[in-house]
Amino acid sequence: MTSALIPRSTQESDRSTEIAHLFVAYRSRLLKLAVASGADADAEDIVAEAFYQLHKNWDDLRSREAAAGYLRSVVRNLARMRLRRLVIARRYAEPPLCESVVRSAEQQVLLNNDKRAVVKALRRLPRRQFEVIILRHWMNLKESEIADAMGISVGAVKSHTSRGMTRLSEMLEPRVA
Repeated sequence: MTSALIPRSTQESDRSTEIAHLFVAYRSRLLKLAVASGADADAEDIVAEAFYQLHKNWDDLRSREAAAGYLRSVVRNLARMRLRRLVIARRYAEPPLCESVVRSAEQQVLLNNDKRAVVKALRRLPRRQFEVIILRHWMNLKESEIADAMGISVGAVKSHTSRGMTRLSEMLEPRVA
């Protein structure tokens, strides 16, 4: 039976019912994924946006079974976008009014140069290594949380972390000497 023969209101009702069932079944798992991906306080909003995107793009899905994977992908992508926004916001944030450590101008210049070198080296890493290192060392996530967030195994997280740290060390080695 083609969709042209089914009244639009029936199609919308079926879609809403299917999405409601998916919401009950997957909401808590998607919230955990969003939090593990670094969404923290925005996890609810990210999951809500994922379900909105599912509703909007329902007709483009291959099958109902593809909906869960679609939701996980949307949550991961929205969480990544949130992390990018946070990085940019921190980059341009005002420094604290009173710092507990007072540094000389020379110390501050050296520290800023070192920070720039690390950021430059991080940007040169392959995407997966970059993401794993950021999630592990900047977001302080556990390996299992990173694996869930990225949709990879814990072994792959360990491998990407090791390779990324080795590569960072090699790129930053001349600066240490």
